[in-house]
Amino acid sequence: MPKLIVCACLFAIHAAAAAETVMLETVAEQSGFSRTGRYEEVGRLCEAFARTWADHVRCVEFGRSPEGRVMLALVVTKSGALNPQEAHKMGIPVMFMQGGIHAGEIDGKDAGFLAVREMLEGKTAPRALESVVLVFVPVLSVDGHERFGRWNRPNQNGPEEMGWRATAQNLNLNRDYTKVDARETRALLRLLDAWDPILYIDLHVTDGAQFEHDVANLAEPIYVGDPQLQPAGRALLRELNDKLTAQGSLPLDFYPSLVETDNPASGFNVEAHTPRYSTGYWPLRNRYAVLVETHSWKDYATRVRITRNTIVNLAEMTARQGREWMTLARAADERARHLGGEAVALEYDNGPNVRRIDFRGYAYTRKPSPISGGTVTHYDASKPLIWHVPLRDTVIVKTAVRAPRGGYLIPSAHAAWIAERLAVHGIEFSLIDRALDGHEVEAFRATQATFATAPSEGRTTARFEGRWQAERRDVPAGSLYVPVGQPKARLVMALLEPQGTDSFAAWGFFNAAFETKEYMEPYVAEQVAEEMLAKNPATAAEFKRRLAEDPEFAKSPEARLEFFFRRHPAWDERRDLYPVFRANAAP
Repeated sequence: MPKLIVCACLFAIHAAAAAETVMLETVAEQSGFSRTGRYEEVGRLCEAFARTWADHVRCVEFGRSPEGRVMLALVVTKSGALNPQEAHKMGIPVMFMQGGIHAGEIDGKDAGFLAVREMLEGKTAPRALESVVLVFVPVLSVDGHERFGRWNRPNQNGPEEMGWRATAQNLNLNRDYTKVDARETRALLRLLDAWDPILYIDLHVTDGAQFEHDVANLAEPIYVGDPQLQPAGRALLRELNDKLTAQGSLPLDFYPSLVETDNPASGFNVEAHTPRYSTGYWPLRNRYAVLVETHSWKDYATRVRITRNTIVNLAEMTARQGREWMTLARAADERARHLGGEAVALEYDNGPNVRRIDFRGYAYTRKPSPISGGTVTHYDASKPLIWHVPLRDTVIVKTAVRAPRGGYLIPSAHAAWIAERLAVHGIEFSLIDRALDGHEVEAFRATQATFATAPSEGRTTARFEGRWQAERRDVPAGSLYVPVGQPKARLVMALLEPQGTDSFAAWGFFNAAFETKEYMEPYVAEQVAEEMLAKNPATAAEFKRRLAEDPEFAKSPEARLEFFFRRHPAWDERRDLYPVFRANAAP
């Protein structure tokens, strides 16, 4: 072959290889990490990865957004387990990583594609994919991603433009794990239920003060969930942060949100996430979760590199320890089946212990502001400074409730919508096909219901005080029975105990049960009161005592008349009755 032709052929080969490499790169890489791509890039790269590594990658659609966009996931493994059935059959650990639940915090998308490509090319963690399945959702909030703008994240250093925090329906997906109002959340939970990953990684970016630390990683179970899973959770987080430290990062093991906004001297609290969040939700299913929060004031290239390192480290750890974690999780599933009668934590608080820590911050000043009238903090990022600040480093149980020995009865009036949500969560339940008249149950009656004064995530939230007590209630045919004796028992309680922080009741699904629907006119109540005072000495004595001991009651005509209305047969006995019951056994 003539030399010229050989050179031409070599040039064509190199050009084709270069084109293929570019095809597999993100806009972030091609722009030197000044920009991130629009959502069409996810579809293009998903297909390109699946085409380039046809034996090791699948590009799957797992849902559609409210605006009709395709929701995509990459399944990546060299184990051959490219679907959930094969992964379960072969006992392969599954690591699930999710970017763009807040689409302005988009580090996870670009870092995930970079990490996955390098693992497939054998440039990093060369053997990990042989013994682990990666399921990668580059962007969860796909509609929010396409609400693209330069100032969508005013507290964040790059990229030039990015998506929006909430969905097209203005819902924050990382507040939706229990109530599952969003179509995106429902699609995600169905995907998670199919794959049942042993490790769930949620990729975010912080807001907050300026300091040297470049990433915060939080893991669970450490504070929430099955206590016997917590030692491995602590070891997982410790090993991850040790690896990142060796790679040049300054990781934290708590979220660096100041106790007093904009006041570094106030220090930090260690907190347990509630199940509205990914890292509070997944541990209630007896699996491990890691929240990755790169620091918003670090440049985009730095943040993507740290997120990429975190993903690779966790892939190597899952390949090495994933089967052991799965063994621990199966044991927790079995323990959950016997949770009936045990005390289960529903709500946590920051404990009383405080210690001083050396925190790598920057020099700062705090001065009165002529603009806001408050105090404003100015940071000098050219002057590193160790902050000696308090860290409230313990978590304690605030509210615990004894689990029912049997389960929960959902009356037929609420069965349809609750069944739909329970199914999304992968929770076991059954239909009661016959009426249970006068069935012995435990019923919760609220002694106080407090409703939020402003909506949260489109709902009016509520807090309840009260207690469970034995009653006999009619349970209509078509009601549901939700047993506690199942692997997701802790999640069942989080959803159905009215005092749970993120229960259906707390999110306002049952608010109508705590409203008065029938009433007694004042002139009628006056007549009723006169008769009751005349005929019932005990009622008269109690009324007299209330007048003497409760000044607020004494000066309120409405409260005084309600006193009698509540004791009259016309009063609605279902008022303040939580319309879910507990049973000691399956009906």
